[in-house]
Amino acid sequence: MTLDASPLPPPLGDTLRATARLAPKSTAIRFAGEEIDYATLQTRVFQVANALTDAGLKAGDRIAILARNDGAYFELLFGAATIGVVLVPLNWRLSAPEVAYILEDSAARFLFADAASRELAEVAAALTAAPPAIMPIGTGDGAGFESWRDAASSADPETPVSSGDVALQLYTSGTTGRPKGALLSHHALNAIRLFQPPEVEWCQWTSKDVCLISMPLFHIGGIGMAFSAIHNGATMVISGEFSADALFDFIEGDGITKLFLVPAAIRIVLDHPRARQTDYSRIKYLVYGSSPISQALMSEAQAVFGCGMVQVYGMTETAGTIVALTAEDHRLGDEHLLRSAGKALHGVELAILDGQGKSVPPGVVGEVAMRSPSNMSGYWRLPQENENCFTADGYLRSGDAGYIDENGYLFICDRVKDMIISGGENVYSAEVEEALLTSDAVAEAAVIGVPDDKWGEVVKAFVVAAPGVVVDTEELRAWVKGRLAAFKVPKTIEVIDVLPRNAAGKVQRNVLREPYWRGRSRNIG
Repeated sequence: MTLDASPLPPPLGDTLRATARLAPKSTAIRFAGEEIDYATLQTRVFQVANALTDAGLKAGDRIAILARNDGAYFELLFGAATIGVVLVPLNWRLSAPEVAYILEDSAARFLFADAASRELAEVAAALTAAPPAIMPIGTGDGAGFESWRDAASSADPETPVSSGDVALQLYTSGTTGRPKGALLSHHALNAIRLFQPPEVEWCQWTSKDVCLISMPLFHIGGIGMAFSAIHNGATMVISGEFSADALFDFIEGDGITKLFLVPAAIRIVLDHPRARQTDYSRIKYLVYGSSPISQALMSEAQAVFGCGMVQVYGMTETAGTIVALTAEDHRLGDEHLLRSAGKALHGVELAILDGQGKSVPPGVVGEVAMRSPSNMSGYWRLPQENENCFTADGYLRSGDAGYIDENGYLFICDRVKDMIISGGENVYSAEVEEALLTSDAVAEAAVIGVPDDKWGEVVKAFVVAAPGVVVDTEELRAWVKGRLAAFKVPKTIEVIDVLPRNAAGKVQRNVLREPYWRGRSRNIG
């Protein structure tokens, strides 16, 4: 089954309505031993929508979820979207102050939390001026989300929702140390991924496809594949969180045909004893991205999995993938081509901009920018940021430096913004530096990403000690850990006498990075 495609995709609620009407008994979700068909998913979504309405929420209000991957994610996302309410997924790896900031900034009315995140949710909520109501997920005792949902009407609320309305507010690490809420509309979430032409084979889905969702649903990379599955009546197999053992079980037991993994997860899988004992014959495509991949890891993955491999490039701000290096590109075995991010998908316009915002010719490095119906509507309550990140003619500045060759392939060379991607998680230098500088032991700090075989890159800090202080680097790491998520804590801290600066006094992170990235073809740090 392939649902009727349109150049203007319908709101998310209408997408699910269509699938539930055409394939009511097809399996939508398998999670934690439960199998849910599309008719049941639709019923639950309407119940969530009506429960939110009964609680006084209206279009434009926010609700948040702090949980490992769970079927409740989709009930909440589509239930909220059905009445114009916006879902704010939260990273459960964040610290309580970080979660509190997002709750405060988004003005979330409800916080849905699983058992593993309940304590974090309560501590974070207590730090806000107007704490959201906390609703536990998966209690099984008649007092949590499930009972709240089931007490509501299952009738279609029939609330008018526009494709241009915001459906998701995903927070990205901020260049100034504060995360920013990227506003993704119903249209943006589906405009590119659902309507690629037939020749883009890896984007084509049928109701017989089974996709594994094991990457975190608080990332666009985790949740993006789900929209294609739901649109086409395919099955989503949800893993609470990534583990290699679980992945092999799902591949062998559930007939997985498509999955998305970040390179760090691919490395973990390939190092597992079961990696070369598993039958991958039903997998059509392994899609990977979100961080740099080495040539060696890519080649090993091709040899072991034996399926079509597709590298994707995109951002939260582009609602996910906008550029892809296809399976056909991988099969060519051209080492130079395999270092590229691929070509723009149908409907996406790429440009490389110089320092004055003008397009440069093929082969010239500049800032990558994109114009696409999947671009975000902007950042929540940050008008100055929005003015800075969009050009006058509608291109979104990516913050990545790269070039487009004469054949249209995009090559990423470096970062304009000082962002580190460690195991698929985004870390901005500024937020880590800010945490370091709250310590009385530190006078100055600079943070970079350095290569790591497992995580792609990891956080490294350079600090200048305050006068008369001897810095204990492990104590300083513990200090940062109390303020930021564990993946943002520097793996190593080096004490130096002075930070390198240019004539204007700006810290030269490129000078600090150079010894670590020297000789590497993918110099992204």
